[in-house]
Amino acid sequence: MTRRVLLLRPHELQGLVTMKEAIDIVEQGYREARSYPAISAPRRRVHSLEGVRVSNFPGGIHGLGVIGTGERPDKLNKGGENQTKEFRGYPVHLVHDSYTGKLLSIMIGEVDEKTLGFTSVMALRTAATSGVGFRYLPRNDVKVAGLFGSAGQAANQLLALLTERRSIAKVKVYSRNPDNRRNFAAKYSKQFNIEIVPVDTPEEVIKGSDVIHCATNTSVPLFDGNLLQSGQHVTGIIGSNIQLVKSGYRSSRRREIDNRTAERADLIVCNLRETILTEEPGDLYEPIEQGMVDIEDILELGELGTDLCPGRISDEQITYHKNTNGNGVADLGIAKRAYELAKDDGRGVYLEFAEPESLPQAI
Repeated sequence: MTRRVLLLRPHELQGLVTMKEAIDIVEQGYREARSYPAISAPRRRVHSLEGVRVSNFPGGIHGLGVIGTGERPDKLNKGGENQTKEFRGYPVHLVHDSYTGKLLSIMIGEVDEKTLGFTSVMALRTAATSGVGFRYLPRNDVKVAGLFGSAGQAANQLLALLTERRSIAKVKVYSRNPDNRRNFAAKYSKQFNIEIVPVDTPEEVIKGSDVIHCATNTSVPLFDGNLLQSGQHVTGIIGSNIQLVKSGYRSSRRREIDNRTAERADLIVCNLRETILTEEPGDLYEPIEQGMVDIEDILELGELGTDLCPGRISDEQITYHKNTNGNGVADLGIAKRAYELAKDDGRGVYLEFAEPESLPQAI
């Protein structure tokens, strides 16, 4: 007796999962994890003395029949206002059946968004997680978006916003490199069939925007929270670097959003409250540490759209979604969908193994 496991390589994971599918999957994952927390766990990281970091993402969505883990290696450069990497390896996912435990697939590489292709690491999952926030937190009549960032994460995040908020008619984009923001505007205004205007200052991004989205690799705040206007929604995606700080490899916590933004927000949502304490993201941990925000007032993504948090309740609220770190429920849910689509399309190579029961048993 043999067991077959589908090996999917980087080129076989491209062009499979749409943004809408990914957002629906991520919402289901966080919603299920709220009622059954044992299937979800925060991201864990280990670091070597040379700055090599391996991030681990265990989790699953039983409603989709999946449980497993993902991991991703990289090596970070020291210093600078932006976090840059000397090395970045392929993510690897082990996809198991949550009913039987059997290994279904070994996936090596990024699952990219079907229409965008590869743009950045973990871009689809990160954007889809923001997309759940976009579903519930901006006003219903949003027309203008302000975007910080002009690289691969920004493209996916913008697609997530446009998927959930089709009333958006104009996007203002800012990044530190003028050529990058101009090129981004030219490329994606055609691809998304929407007006995208490059602007020269962070203040221009904020003023008159209904949604403000941060999609950069900065380690310092992008704008002054005093600039925010009534009714705006803010999303941030920068992850934590606390283990690098504690090991002396970096000098301060990463953040892209200042304390004033958290202080002014009427509604704050994170992915998991637990990660605020374990990962110490500067955007939320420091305002909590300084008494500006109470962690008990911060809601979780899995609570959105429920009686605990229906979402925005007035057009005047400032809402803030801190997309805090990756979570395995999102990674494994998207990986399961990619596995199903790749299998149906005849992609991949099957590996054959002897069933454990058929192996010689120790005496």
